[in-house]
Amino acid sequence: MMVNIKVNGKEYKKDVEPRMLLVSFLRDELGLTGTHIGCDTTNCGACTVLMDGKTVKSCTVLAVQANNHEITTIESNDPDLNAVKDSYVEEEGLQCGFCTPGMIMQSYYLIKNAEGDIDEDYIKKNLRGNLCRCTGYRTIIDSVKKAEEKLRQREEINVSK
Repeated sequence: MMVNIKVNGKEYKKDVEPRMLLVSFLRDELGLTGTHIGCDTTNCGACTVLMDGKTVKSCTVLAVQANNHEITTIESNDPDLNAVKDSYVEEEGLQCGFCTPGMIMQSYYLIKNAEGDIDEDYIKKNLRGNLCRCTGYRTIIDSVKKAEEKLRQREEINVSK
């Protein structure tokens, strides 16, 4: 089946098998290997990407379901997403790194869609579907808080221009 999918701002038209998963399309067809395959059952969240601005676990979405949609992956060069990535590095919110791409994508989404300030309970609640076996989540929570501060500062700068 032919699909037209916009990924990280670039249009792709590809012929895919009807049962191909979005995660496989991203990794195998486009070479975007930052999106990881952790469990194939939606439990771990390592495959989290944005589809039309909302998080999805790409191991449960067919590539044909993404037809005529916009996908954002960890490889995106969006300045706000880059601020979240930088915060994970600065706060050491990763260890082995396997869960990190999905964790960053979920963090980006929760920050961008928060109504008001983000507290620790909000972060924990919204990262529930993303598992990390290494960190104990403390540094991940700190990374999200740091990212929120950075994005808030960016918005203040943009508003004052």
